[in-house]
Amino acid sequence: MNSFPRIAVPSIQVSTESKQPHLSESTWTARALNERRLAVLRADPTTAPDAHGVLVIDEHGDRKWGHKTAHVGRQYLANRGKTDSGVVSVTSLRADARVYYPLDYEPYTPKHHFAKGKADSAFRTKLQIAGELVTAAVAAGVPFRAVVADSFYGEDAGFRERLHELPVGYVLALKPSHGWWHREGTIGTPWEAAQAAGWRDAATPGAWVKVVRAFRDGHTETWWALEVVAGPYGPAPRLRAVVATTDPATLPDHQTWFLATNLPAPGEQPAVAGPLPPADLAEVVRLYGLWMWVGQSYKQTKYALGWSQYQVRSDQAMRRHWQLVCCAFSFCWWHESHLASPVARKPDEDLEPQPAADEAVGRGGNRPHAPAGVLAGGATRRARVAGAVAHAPALLARLVEAAPAARPPAPA
Repeated sequence: MNSFPRIAVPSIQVSTESKQPHLSESTWTARALNERRLAVLRADPTTAPDAHGVLVIDEHGDRKWGHKTAHVGRQYLANRGKTDSGVVSVTSLRADARVYYPLDYEPYTPKHHFAKGKADSAFRTKLQIAGELVTAAVAAGVPFRAVVADSFYGEDAGFRERLHELPVGYVLALKPSHGWWHREGTIGTPWEAAQAAGWRDAATPGAWVKVVRAFRDGHTETWWALEVVAGPYGPAPRLRAVVATTDPATLPDHQTWFLATNLPAPGEQPAVAGPLPPADLAEVVRLYGLWMWVGQSYKQTKYALGWSQYQVRSDQAMRRHWQLVCCAFSFCWWHESHLASPVARKPDEDLEPQPAADEAVGRGGNRPHAPAGVLAGGATRRARVAGAVAHAPALLARLVEAAPAARPPAPA
């Protein structure tokens, strides 16, 4: 797809009573449906993954209540930024400059659901689940350049070691205060390394390297990247640390990344570099820049397609609901990529604000019916898939116009 239109989301209302038997009593399995969904996506050139994309690992929390609801518990909900009663799922997302979609998901079950708590053999941490999702993607032959994730995963040595063992490349976030053993008076954190890199201005950048990031809407941004050479990090060891920012002088919080990667630096000997292709600083920044798709995916799956809008209690029913959302999301990509004439919208036409899913669902009872939206343009005249959304707004939320651009060509 060469461009992403700004698309509205129609309201689709299905009564709780009509969904319950399909989620709780029917015989289909979420796992089989997921395998079929991914097979279709991989077979289509417009959605097939390639070796330039990333596998995003993240977690998603939804406020839920009930003593008999599977996986529910009072726990930290990262996307809400606080501890609350809810259900947390760890997810894997396939993303590149063209397309992104969920690969798999696995709910995290708090310790109080097990007879022996954390000592129970069936208990799994979020980090263990994340490792299993990466392993499953590798076993399924899903191509990707690197695993990307936030500092919750990047700070965990066990998770990084599992990626080394697979082996797969990764670009993981670190905290600015991430430290290592060091002598007094020497550099002990990536933040200190950035402060000591000799930046004065763009004409005298010290150890900083200029990186130009290109975006889908045509604009570019100048970033600066630093190869940290301190403690266990450097271009020659197995593990590298990189700092990327828009302003090395101030290191603004929301525009500065502290990263760890096992992708070897260009020019390393094969014995040192290992089996992973090398990546220069621009490539490391490009890969982590694709992490932003996970936030956009949550906006669409949660607010537009109803990821958290379920009123079921069993593990099986939850997984089925989530898989139906994944199918709807994937259908939207298929529809957009195969649409001959995209729906035109006025440039100044604003989208209706999407209510928070948790507010829409409430803590019990059926949701009040919102104004009905258009699902299909009309009845089909023969046996085929209905022309759903072919003459009506698609089911996706507005796509980010400043999306990461395609991978730049390799220098001659």
